[in-house]
Amino acid sequence: MSDSQLLTGLVDSHCHLNFLEEPTASIERARAAGVAQMLCIGVEEQSLDQVLAVAQGNSGIWATAGLHPESAAKLDPRQHNLEWLARGLIQDKVVAVGEMGLDYAQDPDADVKAWQQHWFAEQLHMAKAAELPVVVHTRDARQDTLKLIQDSGVTRGVLHCFTEDWAMAEAALDIGFFISISGIVTFKNAANVQAVAERVPLDRLLIETDAPWLAPTPHRGKPNEPSFLPHTARFVAQLRDTDPGALVAATSANFFRLFDRAAV
Repeated sequence: MSDSQLLTGLVDSHCHLNFLEEPTASIERARAAGVAQMLCIGVEEQSLDQVLAVAQGNSGIWATAGLHPESAAKLDPRQHNLEWLARGLIQDKVVAVGEMGLDYAQDPDADVKAWQQHWFAEQLHMAKAAELPVVVHTRDARQDTLKLIQDSGVTRGVLHCFTEDWAMAEAALDIGFFISISGIVTFKNAANVQAVAERVPLDRLLIETDAPWLAPTPHRGKPNEPSFLPHTARFVAQLRDTDPGALVAATSANFFRLFDRAAV
């Protein structure tokens, strides 16, 4: 399949439409580029209403509700709770808990790590109780991320925008998780991500933009948007020596298998 042929039925499994400058125009461009479904990701209480409005106001767009580790790092558990998240999880078109997880990339102090771990564990518990999958963000926190997931008993979820090595991917796959590949895979210095993208079993693979961040080549450095997803799909298909249309069909089916509320 040449680049001139339109891929159809794509699913952007992780994007932040509410953070785009022109969400409506971006959605229209995504549709024209063959992106049929999008998952708009919640990261905090303050912007959850925006996420819900985008999802509930557009067909083929779904939402998550969750507390991102960067937001979690600012919330003292002695002074805050997740009552807002419990309310968010029962809203129409919410299909998962997240974005949640751990991010030690900036070498946070012990208190910040403890707060992130606390809120991650709380959200995993809520997901298990609600029988919902989870969307996990992890950077430089492999051991703690895997331990908290294993301790929670959660077996349905995705490590999104995967940037770790095959050992972590394999450990997550053993738990039952999916691996989502973003536009980072197209970067010249992303050999580790490319190696993982080649090896993940096709029935556990997802693709995403993480828009408005991490635009793939040839749009690197620009604000990302779901209409750029075909670049990632074609690149991953080439890595795996498979037809792009077959890869799109598989990753789209995987999305609805993991986020089964979106399939209803």
